[in-house]
Amino acid sequence: MEYLDNILFAIVLIFGVGFFVRNIKKIRRNIFLGKAIDRSDKKSERWANMARIALGQSKMVRRPVAGILHVVVYLGFIIINIEVIEIIIDGLFGTHRVLSFMGGFYTFLIGSFEILAFLVLFSVTVFWIRRMIVRIPRFWNKEMKGFPKNDALYILYFEMVLMSLFLIMNATDVHFQEMNSGNPISQFVANLFNGMSLETNHLIETIAWWLHIIGIFIFLNYLYYSKHLHILLAFPNTFYANLNPKGQFPNDKNVTKEVKMMLDPNVDPFAAAPEGAEDEVPEKFGASDVTDLNWVQLMNAYTCTECGRCTSVCPANITGKELSPRAIMMKTRDRLEEVGKNIDQNKGEFKDDGKQLLNDYIMPEELWACTSCNACVEECPVNIDPLSIIMDMRRYLVMEQSAAPQELNMMMTNVENNGAMWQYNQMDRLNWKDEE
Repeated sequence: MEYLDNILFAIVLIFGVGFFVRNIKKIRRNIFLGKAIDRSDKKSERWANMARIALGQSKMVRRPVAGILHVVVYLGFIIINIEVIEIIIDGLFGTHRVLSFMGGFYTFLIGSFEILAFLVLFSVTVFWIRRMIVRIPRFWNKEMKGFPKNDALYILYFEMVLMSLFLIMNATDVHFQEMNSGNPISQFVANLFNGMSLETNHLIETIAWWLHIIGIFIFLNYLYYSKHLHILLAFPNTFYANLNPKGQFPNDKNVTKEVKMMLDPNVDPFAAAPEGAEDEVPEKFGASDVTDLNWVQLMNAYTCTECGRCTSVCPANITGKELSPRAIMMKTRDRLEEVGKNIDQNKGEFKDDGKQLLNDYIMPEELWACTSCNACVEECPVNIDPLSIIMDMRRYLVMEQSAAPQELNMMMTNVENNGAMWQYNQMDRLNWKDEE
């Protein structure tokens, strides 16, 4: 019975880490259901991007109130969890505050953690007030109902509980309080437990210790189901982000090749292809389902923080159109999860479920409302690109289904027939120069 606590802790640790690794493998598998894309160029620029945006939170602080509070929560939660190292060592080997041999530095470290824990508690409280009392509009769009709304609240409550348990754990450690009477926060929390026996304080400390570490493992595994997966994916997402100018759209090489042939007077359009030449025409132009998108776009979907900054600056959404860039990413992730579950249920093979991303999740009305202004891409704090998904799905509608709006079809017909978007003969194109 002497090592029962250590054995129980080892079991909790194995299950907690084991489920986390399993979930990460599922996410990786789902992401790489997407088509290949090469993002190995400009390595130094990519590392700088990741350091500035994911680690440095440079785009978050463009909105100072939310940005600074987020930085506090981000730094506080990550740095405070350094003490998880000590908890794991203590749990496995039966020690108590094994790192306290560092003396004054340890006191400074825990004191800093306590200040950060208090700041995190303050910040998440402000976040809760902004969301539930002030009711900032972007948190109440129609896609933010049910689980998406509750998920944000669950995370706030998680952080409140974990930070409170950390402070209670320190406050009820009588020996720790005696050795470090100047603890900046826990010394005041300790006043709540004055008059209790040493045994009661020790019991509360033990309960807080166990709840704290179990809560961390629960939080770690909850990330798979939560928008807070961006805590992990923001780093690769910013690294593999598109570095081309935002107005530069990728051309389909097959279409480019055909246009060049049309413009070359020496090419015989009816000539047979050279012997041995490969037919490079793709199975499908554009994207109608998640497996038609590339893996970076699918990683974008998993990385979405659901903060709504993209939707709040979208001119289509502001003017009452159906389009919400945040909803595009959320729906893409929902469909990808559905495809992943289908594969799990069918022993690694996807069986047609009669659904696809287009029409079952994202409607053409949403896609055609987009002005392709890139405001959503510019605003996203982790470099997500909703526009690339919209454009790929539009390409499918135009090139596979000829389902563009009537006005756009007329314009494309005029360009094809007249060399301009207006409906008049090519011979009349320069008549304007003779007008007085």
